[in-house]
Amino acid sequence: MNHKVSASTRSSIGHSTARKPRRAFDREAGVIVAKDLFHERGYDAVGIAELTRSLGINPPSLYAAYGSKAGLFERCMAVYVEEANLPADKILTPGRPLPEAINDLFLHAATLYTKSKAKRGCMAAEGMRSADPQARALANAYGEAAAAFIERYISQTHPQRARELADYVVTTLQGLSAAARSGLSRPRLATVARLAGRAFEALLPTL
Repeated sequence: MNHKVSASTRSSIGHSTARKPRRAFDREAGVIVAKDLFHERGYDAVGIAELTRSLGINPPSLYAAYGSKAGLFERCMAVYVEEANLPADKILTPGRPLPEAINDLFLHAATLYTKSKAKRGCMAAEGMRSADPQARALANAYGEAAAAFIERYISQTHPQRARELADYVVTTLQGLSAAARSGLSRPRLATVARLAGRAFEALLPTL
């Protein structure tokens, strides 16, 4: 028996089977989500499966949007440094006594690195310890830029000792980040920061 399908029925079937257009993936919003994951867990601990699940996309879409996991991390690092990194340029300002400025830098770091219960420490400093060469190189680039800025600042008053004093400051900041990451409380980390500031000041007359 031949059954004819009316135009209205065909129209109804077409509407029911038509796919709704997928919403365009927001790359910038994805960077924020991934940044929080990388900061909280570390680059090595966050896999592609977790990233795609959290971003609501599939692996091909992730690679199309960011090139690679390392490419996504690079975008995340840029946002972190711009918005959430230790603002050394606003603390190490011209004319401040050096011991005061460095002590302030350490105390700001202790506060910033313990600001969040989940995202502790410095994302760049922790990225420098990554097992992935690309991620480590990306983080090191930011770390080297920060170290160079600190060295230039110190060289304004102590040019002969700027490198070793900058090494002390950078190493201390990395230690504060690692201690925050391991769960040291803000009051205890602030105490360490103050002690480090006093130690830095004590170094100046003897170097």
